[in-house]
Amino acid sequence: MTTHTVFNQSRPFRDVNLFTSDRVLREAVEREGGGAAVPQLMTLGAKTGSAEAFERGRLANDNPPKLRAFDEKGRRLDFVEFHPAYHECMALSMESGLHCGSFEHLAGTAKASPNVIRAAGSFMAAQMEAGHCCPVTMTNAAVATLLQQPDVANSWLPKIFTRIYDRAFLPAADKTSVTIGMGMTEKQGGTDVRANTSQAVPAGTSGPGAEYLLTGHKWFLSAPMSDAFLMLAQAAGGLSCFLVPRYLPDGSINALQFQRLKDKLGNRSNASSEVEFANAHGWLIGEEGRGVPAIIDMVIHTRLDCVVSSAALMRLSLATAMQHCHERQVFGKALTDQPLMQSVLADLALDCEAATQLAFRLAGAFDRQDTEEDQAWRRVMTPVAKYWVCKIAPNFVYEAMECLGGNGYVEVNGLARIYREVPVNAIWEGSGNVMGLDVLRILMKEPDAAALVLDRLTDQAQGERRLSAHIERVRELLHKPRELEANARTFMEGLAMAAAASLLRAHAPAFVSDAFIASRLDASRYRTYGTALGRADTAAIVARSAPASGR
Repeated sequence: MTTHTVFNQSRPFRDVNLFTSDRVLREAVEREGGGAAVPQLMTLGAKTGSAEAFERGRLANDNPPKLRAFDEKGRRLDFVEFHPAYHECMALSMESGLHCGSFEHLAGTAKASPNVIRAAGSFMAAQMEAGHCCPVTMTNAAVATLLQQPDVANSWLPKIFTRIYDRAFLPAADKTSVTIGMGMTEKQGGTDVRANTSQAVPAGTSGPGAEYLLTGHKWFLSAPMSDAFLMLAQAAGGLSCFLVPRYLPDGSINALQFQRLKDKLGNRSNASSEVEFANAHGWLIGEEGRGVPAIIDMVIHTRLDCVVSSAALMRLSLATAMQHCHERQVFGKALTDQPLMQSVLADLALDCEAATQLAFRLAGAFDRQDTEEDQAWRRVMTPVAKYWVCKIAPNFVYEAMECLGGNGYVEVNGLARIYREVPVNAIWEGSGNVMGLDVLRILMKEPDAAALVLDRLTDQAQGERRLSAHIERVRELLHKPRELEANARTFMEGLAMAAAASLLRAHAPAFVSDAFIASRLDASRYRTYGTALGRADTAAIVARSAPASGR
């Protein structure tokens, strides 16, 4: 049509190197010790930010997995089919070692700052397509639990440490590589896993590493196409952890019967299932009755990934909005130069950088377990960072979507999918209240850890009155134990913002840290983006977080 001329529209956000275009990510990786991996991360950034990668993400979500419970003759099949695009995402992430990078030193490939390097790769893979990161995350994290049972670990780790993705539904012995899923929650208990009713009885002898028969169900079995699952079930000694494979050593299929796949708000490329089992075979990890302590090592690693993924989706949303506003003309000048829009973008950029700084400081603490300070950071700040970063992400993505107006609301531009995706990280591996209860347990069992984190933040706040006052308000909550449980969210949010402000003061330009402190730490803080920046240098803040040129 002669009237159909497309002009004053921004380019689609694609063919962008997700590493080189992100100044904050680059600085965080270098600061936390991952500098040696920069060449590899640059290569991965080009792959994950390519038009082909974003198209794979779209296809994987537009064509969600399907359960084939039976074959054409009525025999149990319990097979989950995926679109080829999903498998391509898996192949790239596993080629990059994101499914095992935290523990590859066990296979003789030691490198400095493995968790930081892996976090950087995961940060970019999540922007390419977030759903496939679920089995990648769990496989990496499962190693921490498997190591508690060396005889079981020895038969699985070689296949985990392989970087060649093998999608085949075959016994693990016949595959190049394997992935590990998780099954903890049941209908009647949810987060309260001690209410689980699934039963485990010894198939012969009992004890660590022994074979048991499991009967029961899981309301959420994550990544049901995995080659094995870490599951909780009640044994004679109490709630225990088991490795339950899809195939048994004799080549027969284990008795896991998938009832259906969950119809989820987002995370649609990834399968989550309900499963029932009668006399499914599993191998005990650790002692009977020690199921929660056994699996919590896995959970801690997955919580780090929740923080990284939420920060990554915030970054993708911000970069998409910034490119659009830079190229879209309104009332005679670019949207980026309009004062109202500039305030919104700058405000978003502050939270995005704060989330990224927290995520990579936390990843660094996972690498530096030889210092008391980093041990305390890992214990205290894992639930705190997961709470705050994952909580702010949904509203953040919505605001970024609004920057594109109606274009942001339609599916083809991608932000609608991200908006549906981000809530999962706040819910998965422990909702906000669960994080609060975890922090309360840490405060009771390890009060010195919380005190060390707060004391260090106090030292870092020297010379900044507003930050010092904020930290003291957070500290005061510790002296009110009767009120602390009801105020656990207040404590976590306050501590997260104190840590973020301290990191920004140390590692970001003053125009960023000053604006964050001024707009976030006041008791009468803002309620919507773009409302409390005052005299902040919004143009400089926007320029710092804008996708770097050169794509």
